Amino acid sequence: MQSYKIHFTDKNFLLSFLGGVILLGTSLILQFFINGYVARSSSAFVTDIILSNTRVYDVGGIFVWGSVILTLFCLFLALKRPNYLPFLMKSVAIFTFIRSVFISLTHISPFPTRAIIDSTFFNREVFTGIFTGNDLFFSGHTGIPFLLALIFWENKTLRIVFLSFSIMFAIVVLLGHLHYSIDVLSAYFITFTIFHICQSLFKKDWQLFLKK
Repeated sequence: MQSYKIHFTDKNFLLSFLGGVILLGTSLILQFFINGYVARSSSAFVTDIILSNTRVYDVGGIFVWGSVILTLFCLFLALKRPNYLPFLMKSVAIFTFIRSVFISLTHISPFPTRAIIDSTFFNREVFTGIFTGNDLFFSGHTGIPFLLALIFWENKTLRIVFLSFSIMFAIVVLLGHLHYSIDVLSAYFITFTIFHICQSLFKKDWQLFLKK
C-alpha cells in the first residue's frame, strides 16, 4: 500500500499512468473494429507446410484458459508493483496498434480445418479477434508473452515463465490450425522490434519500470 501511496500521489506518475490507460483502451477499440473489417474482407485460405501435413488437434481449452491464466498472472504482477503499470500498458498498446495495422493488410481466411473454440462466454462478439477472429498475421498469442519475456528479461524466473507461455501458445495455435506457420514465426521477430521501439518511445516509463 505504501508503494501505491507514493506513486499515485506523484503527478508525473499519474499522468503517465493515465496516458497508458488511454493508449491501451484506444488500441483495443481499434483492434475490435479492425477485426470486424478483416472478418468481412477475408478471402480464400492458403496451403501451409505445417498445417497441410498435420491433423488438427482440439486445443481450444488450452488456447482460451491459457490466455486467461496469463492475463491474471500479469495483472497480479502489475498490481503488486505499480511502477510496472505505465510501461506495460503502453507496450501492450503499441503491440496492439502495430498488429492491427498488419492484420488490416492481410485478409487470408483461416485454415479450413481448425480447432473449435466451444465457449458460450468467449464466443461473444466482444472477444472477436482474441479467440474467434480472422486476425492471423501475426500471432498475438505467441507475441504478447514473448514481449513480456523481453520486458522481464532480467528476472530469470519471469523470463522462463513468459517464454514458456509463448512457446506453448506457438505449439498450440499450430496444432489447432488457428494460425499459419508464418504468423507464429514472424511474431518473434516483429515483437522483438516492438520492444525496442517501446524502450525508445517510453524511456522514462522504462526507467521507472526498472526501479526496485
